[in-house]
Amino acid sequence: MNHNALMDRREMIRKSALLMAVVASPDILSMPVPQFQLGACDWSVGKSLNPEAFDRAKDIGLQGIQVSYNNSKNPEGLSVDNTLQSIKAASERTGVKVSSLAIGELNRAPYKSVEVSEEWVWNSVDAAAGLGVHVVLLAFFSDGDLRNDEKGKKAVIAKLRKVAPHAEKKGIILGIESYLTAQEHLDIIQAVGSKSVKVYYDFRNAADAGNDVFKEISMLGKEMICELHMKENGQKLGQGTMDWPKIAKAVKDIGYAGWMQIEGATPPGADIVQCYTDNRKYLEGLFSFK
Repeated sequence: MNHNALMDRREMIRKSALLMAVVASPDILSMPVPQFQLGACDWSVGKSLNPEAFDRAKDIGLQGIQVSYNNSKNPEGLSVDNTLQSIKAASERTGVKVSSLAIGELNRAPYKSVEVSEEWVWNSVDAAAGLGVHVVLLAFFSDGDLRNDEKGKKAVIAKLRKVAPHAEKKGIILGIESYLTAQEHLDIIQAVGSKSVKVYYDFRNAADAGNDVFKEISMLGKEMICELHMKENGQKLGQGTMDWPKIAKAVKDIGYAGWMQIEGATPPGADIVQCYTDNRKYLEGLFSFK
């Protein structure tokens, strides 16, 4: 055999072997997957607007805590600098992030009809910016429910139009969480006309309202969803009626990446830390967390 031909053949064999090794490598075979971060709502771990929520989250092994902007005992909440600084200090001390804020008090003092709620939402934008987070959940349940309430929807749209430029300037997303359908959420967002308003999606709430979560998650897509609640009412995740493996696939299919917050998912009488540790491990089996 010609010497040069032999060298060419050996080089071809060497390159083929390298190619096969690359193809066989699990790291190369693995396609890039969305990265997620996992937290919990401070009220769900029994520490609403309380720095101790971060210690509990650390014990559970979570990466973040969704902090209540205020509560019934402290309506000024994070607008009081000492309160905000105590949350920031707890986050720094534990290494657990403030993942987002939430105004659950809007269920008691509806955004659509109670004057002080406008002040809360406006001030929550400043609090979020002060804590370096980008999402504030606005709750629309109980007294704040918007289903079959066209007057209420119009009032909410008008108020969101006023606060939206402030949120845009601060780089904050206001996430609507409600029993409305995906289309109704999109209608509100379109009427407000701001990139600072998105949907805070809760699979359990949507299912309880009779909505098809798989159609909705596809309809909204990653652009319209600012954050996710992972919840089973009165059951651990994976032990209720929601199909979490199918939900995980749907979330990955739209390319969502970001925070998920465990809410509820606690059987009556269960130890919170143990229960949330189990919930964390369950979700870790379905998603890849940073």
